[in-house]
Amino acid sequence: MAVNPLTSVEDALDALLRGIETLDGEHIDCVDAAGRVLAEDISARLDVPGFDNSAMDGYALRHAEITRPLPISQRIAAGQPATALTPGTCARIFTGGEIPPGADTVIMQEKVSSNDNGHITVADSLGIDIEPGDNIRRQGRDVRVGDRLLSKGTKLEAAALGQLAGQGITSVTVTKAPRVALLSTGDEIVSPGKPLAPGQIYNSNRPMLKRLLERFGAHITMTADVPDAFKETSRLLRQAAETADVVVTTGGVSVGEEDHVKQALEQLGQLDLWQLAMKPGKPLALGRLPTHNGESRFVGLPGNPVSGYVGAWIYLRPLIGALLGCPTLSRLPSIPARAAFTEQTQIRRHYMRVTLSFTAQGPVAHAAADQNSAVLSSCVQANALAVIPEHSRINEGDSVECLWLVEG
Repeated sequence: MAVNPLTSVEDALDALLRGIETLDGEHIDCVDAAGRVLAEDISARLDVPGFDNSAMDGYALRHAEITRPLPISQRIAAGQPATALTPGTCARIFTGGEIPPGADTVIMQEKVSSNDNGHITVADSLGIDIEPGDNIRRQGRDVRVGDRLLSKGTKLEAAALGQLAGQGITSVTVTKAPRVALLSTGDEIVSPGKPLAPGQIYNSNRPMLKRLLERFGAHITMTADVPDAFKETSRLLRQAAETADVVVTTGGVSVGEEDHVKQALEQLGQLDLWQLAMKPGKPLALGRLPTHNGESRFVGLPGNPVSGYVGAWIYLRPLIGALLGCPTLSRLPSIPARAAFTEQTQIRRHYMRVTLSFTAQGPVAHAAADQNSAVLSSCVQANALAVIPEHSRINEGDSVECLWLVEG
């Protein structure tokens, strides 16, 4: 078999991520921390729960006295302190209420009957399955003081933010959001809202990539339209590099006479690789641009919107993850599925836009009907990319690896 002249996806990722260091941290309020990535480990300051409490509405008592009629000696609602339980009595208790000293069991109210003099009785048929400790949430069951609450590199989503709040933590140190400059090349590209001249198209890449990059954890510091002129392309690339950790371009990296990005990159900085063994996304350039303080990483995506969309998931997501120090962004989750399509590949690996359905027999991958790199509608309903290896054929019913499109 002839040697593939194109760079593999794995080699491209290695080149892109080589030498990447996590960005510095910054201290922010927790109210502003949603979606940010922790730059430090956080240890628990409090036990959770902070005291033994009831898991339900019922009665707290001594298990040894479960067969006796018991008078109610106190009432304990959530947030109220409890006093020691008088022997031979029980406490009316509500969910979250503190277990009184001396009680070792909570009986749910449905298993209790009461008589006219205010005593409660647990019927034999209902009480025989009750064990000491039932329905009590013990202090520290979830977290104990000194335990690692959250690890460095954790993305702060709903549950993690809840854990911080549960500890009374109001501020955290997070990794600075990677700064990204997003440049759109081509005289034919027009921003929505402006009239189209003959031969022009609206810029679908910019809002699409801006949304993805922000969901990956980046901050867009610059957007610009780059005309089909080498001098202006070079000027805007230099400007973008000084404002961003990553410069992303769309278009201008192919072999046409008006594709100036690759040439400008080679003159200004370093082209690490170009032309990849993947479909869509073959003309994808990776490199570096020098800045006054070091360098900015460069990712030149193809102009076709589907190629840009797929390239963002395969390359920009792990790059942003590396800059954030967030391991969960390093690779998309892989799900094996049964193909509901056929596909044949040659020297390039295919990333097909598919929608996964989950059946009793397992996941099924349904491919968008038109997989052309200019057909953005193939991405709208897709929730995964089916990976078809080079020099292979997938028949309907075969198992296929699918990359689940999870933004963070």
